Amino acid sequence: MKNEINIGLLGFGVVGSGVAKILHDHQDDLSYKLGVPVKIKKVLVKDTEKERDTELQRDIFTADLDEIIDDPSIDLIVEVIGGTSEAKQAIERSLLSGKGVVTANKDVMAESGLELLKLADENKSDLFYEASVGGGIPLIRTLEDGLSSDRIRALTGIVNGTTNFILTKMKHENKSYEEALAEATELGFAEADPSADVDGIDAARKMVILSSLAFSTEVRMEDVFVRGMKDIKPGDLELAEQFGYTVKLAGSAKKDDNGIEVAVEPVFLPNSHPLSSVNNEFNAVYVYGDAVGETMFYGPGAGSLPTATSVTSDIMAACRNLLLGVNGKRLHAPQHTCKVKKDSQKFGRYFHRISVKDKVGVLTRLSAVYSKFGASLATVIQHPNKHDGGADLIMITHEISRQQHLDIMDELKNTEDVIDVLSHYRIEGELS
Repeated sequence: MKNEINIGLLGFGVVGSGVAKILHDHQDDLSYKLGVPVKIKKVLVKDTEKERDTELQRDIFTADLDEIIDDPSIDLIVEVIGGTSEAKQAIERSLLSGKGVVTANKDVMAESGLELLKLADENKSDLFYEASVGGGIPLIRTLEDGLSSDRIRALTGIVNGTTNFILTKMKHENKSYEEALAEATELGFAEADPSADVDGIDAARKMVILSSLAFSTEVRMEDVFVRGMKDIKPGDLELAEQFGYTVKLAGSAKKDDNGIEVAVEPVFLPNSHPLSSVNNEFNAVYVYGDAVGETMFYGPGAGSLPTATSVTSDIMAACRNLLLGVNGKRLHAPQHTCKVKKDSQKFGRYFHRISVKDKVGVLTRLSAVYSKFGASLATVIQHPNKHDGGADLIMITHEISRQQHLDIMDELKNTEDVIDVLSHYRIEGELS
């Protein structure tokens, strides 16, 4: 029986320092729950001489990964380096050495998760990754354990705090995209290069992780339809409100007999939908299960202590497994082959905002475009505009396939009456 558990902490940035703080401040509680103390024995950093505001002793900091991996007294590796190549190599080496790993790295898990989980199985080691999605929200554990007896049909979520903060400021404070992004950057919600967030890449990586787990399959980044928020035009948020919707950059994953579909894009959500009231940097994921019905998980999606809380929760789970001698006994192999739907099999309603020449017969000719591709219209409204002397037509379709939507968009762009297709959104919030 172990009388203590020693941790090798890889990285001491925002999350790593948060993990150290929680382990120090909550040591009595953790020791009581586990029966043994949990200690950080070594911390990997680039600069061991840097001054740090921490309770940890200076001599436990090292720049040598070998010093941690090869130390037989270290039981568990916690990877919070970030990035991909260096972090993946560190996780691989740790698993090959028989040490369990806890990681918060969404990039590595989205790109190489199945490979690393297989490596963990082969080496009878644990690999936990709760903090890779949703910051302090226990999503991974909920899907892996809490809802493991159910059959998940769909997930819809706000899984990127930066874009949600920007959209909140644009809607409630009438700020421009540039003004909201500048505020997000100033407050630390956006990186100096925010492209991964605003282009939807960060959210797509998280949806890869969630959908793979929810549907017990292997979803890859190339399986995800990704569209960022830069296409949101001035006036779109106000128009959404007029029709009873809120614009969110949302991730969605659905599964039926035809396969799965995973997407990240700006969508119209009904104002009555719980996700519509999730504001600022908060995240939330709405889960649809056959047995449980509809549930939502909400909380801070980022930040030092919320994310560190998820990491520490995984540390506790890994420690329990070590103490019980059941580490490395979780089966990670996907149950199903990933079958991705074609665009012709993905259905939803769509909102189209089209700038047209203001002349007789335009509406009739544009309606014919929709009819040509078998699409019927639920709503048609015309607004005068001042920017080009034409008019804005608002078209809301009944349910059509994404392929029909794309075909209509292509046809409209080549129609003489159309000045510009200003914006288009899928309407999310209800299962077909």
